[in-house]
Amino acid sequence: VLRGSRDGFVETLVFNTALIRRRIRDPKLRMEIMNIGESSHTDIAICYMENRVDTELLNRIRTRIQKVHVDALSMNQESLAECIYPHKWFNPFPKFRFSERPDTSAASILEGNIIILVDNSPSAMILPSSVFDIIEEADDYYFPPLTGTYLRLSRTVIFFLTLFLTPLWLLFMQNPGWIPEWLAFIRVTDEIHVALILEFAIDGLRLAAVNTPSMLTTPLSVIAGIVLGEYSVKSGWFNSETMLYMAFVTIANYSMTSFELGYALKFMRVLLLILTFFLNLWGFIAGTLIAVGCLVFNRTIAGKSYIYPLIPFHWSELKKRLLRNRLPHEEKNG
Repeated sequence: VLRGSRDGFVETLVFNTALIRRRIRDPKLRMEIMNIGESSHTDIAICYMENRVDTELLNRIRTRIQKVHVDALSMNQESLAECIYPHKWFNPFPKFRFSERPDTSAASILEGNIIILVDNSPSAMILPSSVFDIIEEADDYYFPPLTGTYLRLSRTVIFFLTLFLTPLWLLFMQNPGWIPEWLAFIRVTDEIHVALILEFAIDGLRLAAVNTPSMLTTPLSVIAGIVLGEYSVKSGWFNSETMLYMAFVTIANYSMTSFELGYALKFMRVLLLILTFFLNLWGFIAGTLIAVGCLVFNRTIAGKSYIYPLIPFHWSELKKRLLRNRLPHEEKNG
């Protein structure tokens, strides 16, 4: 949190509903409590504004939850998400947005979205969610419009750089004649190695950091920096340019608030690297089409376009997604 409230959801459902109720003191705020799991009997709360919610979507979600017959929601929200939206599981882009912030959840409810809270889970599931919703961040609204717009545009640019930077660099290295003069500094004379080993090595370090006691994280970082940085370059496994681009991509992944979105971009990037390495330009084109297809043909739980307002195109809505406008203020008489 850079600005804004520092309270967050906890594992108790009643506390989480109270955090939302503190922010929306309107009798039209509805919280329907349901029960799922023959053994666990897990409590679920569906939160929405009665006068703003999409009634058809609400009825669809309510019906799907009622039809869920499982022994227990062992993985909490992930188990529920896979039960109510089992379609297109092979598409890595996330269908749901998760947030541990009560202010973000309350703002989503006021925008007409539906929030699902699951007992024993310290986060809220926001429905429906497009890719623009998932990229959006609460800090965009806690800064002035100019700063918020810059943060949002920077995150959007980084979204594309994370996906295309290393495959584009590999494509240029395979075709040095395509490199323009103003990009001549990226040309490498050494042998090019595919960065797939680095992709898996970075994931290994990330998993190791999660399971490492806090008192040992500094020694682990030093060892990883020396071994994977200096020694891997000196041994000839990688060149320094490959390490630089992979380091940028790794850090850029953390600019995404959604962990699932970061891994979706990683899967698409690995596919692009493999196809580009073996098929050159045609492989890069094929990988780009697959990545774009995964975005275009994906659907929210409401059945609408995943990349709206791009498809179908709506300029005023797109401008709201890209630019952080001033919040509306209503003048009241008296």
